[in-house]
Amino acid sequence: MTTSTTQRYTALDVLRGMTIAGMILVNNPGSWGKIFSPLKHAEWAGCTPTDLVFPFFLFIVGAALSFSFAKYNDELNSKSVKKLVKRSVLIFLTGLLLNAFPFYPTSPDPQLTFAENYVEYLRHIRIFGVLQRIAMCYLVGGTFALWLKKPKKIMIGMVFLLAAHWAILWFFGGYEPYSLAGNIAGPIDVKLVGVNHVYKGFGIPFDPEGVLGVLSGSVTVLLGYLIGGIIRHTNEKIETVGKLYTIGLLSLGLGVVLNIFIPIIKALWTPSYVFYAGGWSIIMLALFIYLIDIKGKEKIFFPFKALGLNPLFAFVMAGVFAKLLGRVIKWTTVVMQADGTVKEITMNASRWIYEHCCVALLGDNEWGSLLYALMYVAVFTAMAIFLYKKRIVIKI
Repeated sequence: MTTSTTQRYTALDVLRGMTIAGMILVNNPGSWGKIFSPLKHAEWAGCTPTDLVFPFFLFIVGAALSFSFAKYNDELNSKSVKKLVKRSVLIFLTGLLLNAFPFYPTSPDPQLTFAENYVEYLRHIRIFGVLQRIAMCYLVGGTFALWLKKPKKIMIGMVFLLAAHWAILWFFGGYEPYSLAGNIAGPIDVKLVGVNHVYKGFGIPFDPEGVLGVLSGSVTVLLGYLIGGIIRHTNEKIETVGKLYTIGLLSLGLGVVLNIFIPIIKALWTPSYVFYAGGWSIIMLALFIYLIDIKGKEKIFFPFKALGLNPLFAFVMAGVFAKLLGRVIKWTTVVMQADGTVKEITMNASRWIYEHCCVALLGDNEWGSLLYALMYVAVFTAMAIFLYKKRIVIKI
């Protein structure tokens, strides 16, 4: 039996909250040199549990969009377009401001004047990022979903976006179009925003949240939108779980098969990665619908439910405090060397907390580093619980 419903599924909030907790966890270890393997991203090809966190969130964005746009009759009209554009711009600008924070150079070049340092600071602000990717995929995915409306047409749209993404990678890339050095995604971003504004964490100018990945990232949103539609139009929740498990396993299998031809690479958001990560997203959602919305185990997951109601605000505040602790709050101190000599170093608040709390308890190792990350997650989970109890929802 199928009906249309817009009732809220707690499982969506919980999975969203768990995803945000995961994003905060992997972004804030006590030491970047001391991280357990599952909490690291794959160096390039492949997929670790950490590589599933971001697509989980984009998937939930799409699923939630299916519910929130029901009031617009799932149509692309002036009201729905206004909401799509307004929220996309807000999220993108928030991400840009987060990249720019604390809005001044914290490690200025002593050879330059303040004004010259500030100009250099502005010239090297990263344009793209996690929030910017969410904004662009929300806009593109939402527009496609409301424009195409019917599931079959949406699936055709998904194939079109993935085909366009693959064709650009294949025909415009180098000899090895899926490699770090040979892909075309990096050069596109450099051309659009300039080399100074592109992420360089891979050793070369390449942004894992760049423009080209918006095409395939939007398919992750559309996949979530389709699953949200199934949830809305299936009356029996246990039947919903069965459908989701089946679709999830099929998507997972498709991703594994595609990996033979197109490698699973998060940084390029390849088609195989879309279906592989999407399959896990659907399976996890089915599991939480069963545990929470059918078996009533909501209390166990309450902290994640609270996080899930203020997800982007929690993510932004975690990013702000990470920069405050790591770049802004710092001082000069002296340490005793092994040979008995004294050395002057710059200490920041993040390092001090890690050394005096986590290292002191568990040592300078993966466990100490994980403890710091868990403490960090706990702080922002507590903030989310406070907001929940005060019935405060801060929409970004």
